[in-house]
Formats: sequence, C-alpha cells, structure tokens
Amino acid sequence: MTAKNNTEVIIDGNKYTLSGYESEEYLQKVSSYINGKIAEYRKDPAYKKMNFDAQKAMLELNIADEYFKTKKRADELEAEVGDKDRQLYDIKHELVTERLNNQENEKEIIRLKNEANEYQKEIIRLETRMTDMDNSY
Repeated sequence: MTAKNNTEVIIDGNKYTLSGYESEEYLQKVSSYINGKIAEYRKDPAYKKMNFDAQKAMLELNIADEYFKTKKRADELEAEVGDKDRQLYDIKHELVTERLNNQENEKEIIRLKNEANEYQKEIIRLETRMTDMDNSY
C-alpha cells in the first residue's frame, strides 16, 4: 500500500494541509483548480454581491455540475469504447472465419485441380486407345 502524503496547499488565500494517497503534484493541481474557479466566479458581479455562504454554495454547485457532466461524458465514452471493442471482436471473428473458409476453398481448388488433371490424363489415355484402335483397323 502507498504511504499517505501530507501536502500544504493554499486555497483562496488560506493554508490547508491535505492528506491522501495521491501525489503532492496531484493535490496541488486540485487546489489550483479550485483557486481558478474562485477567481473565475469573483469576476461575476452577481457573485460578488452574494454573502459568503451563498458564494460557497454556488461554487460547490458549479463544481458538482461540472463533475456530473464530465462523469456522464466519461461514461458515454466508456460505452463507446465498449461498443468499439465489441465491433473489433466481431470483425476479428469474421476475419478468422473468412481465413478458415479461404483455407478450405484453397484445399478444394487443389483437390479439383488434381481431379481435373486426372480427367485430362484419362482423356489422353482414351484418345490414345482410340487412335491405336483406329490404326489397327
């Protein structure tokens, strides 16, 4: 098991110690994202007029909204990947089946060529016999 990391981050000017199994870089990236969101919303005049609790709730709701939309898109993409995997499996299966059919057809072609050669030999034998019979009369 990976050791827990304790990482100090600054969120909205306040210092926090985050503890988790993720890397320090990841924890810094998360706090940077939150700081970016706070800065983005602070540009909105309506956000500035809200009290602290409303601002906090607005930020939380918007981050949750982004999360659920991103999760939905990730699930859709995962389903697409699953569909593509199934299609690829089907295509590979068809390819194997066609290769087997092709091998069988090649064997049949060889068998028929051999049979045709045997018939050609038989025709030559029969023609030779007929010529020999015609010459003997």
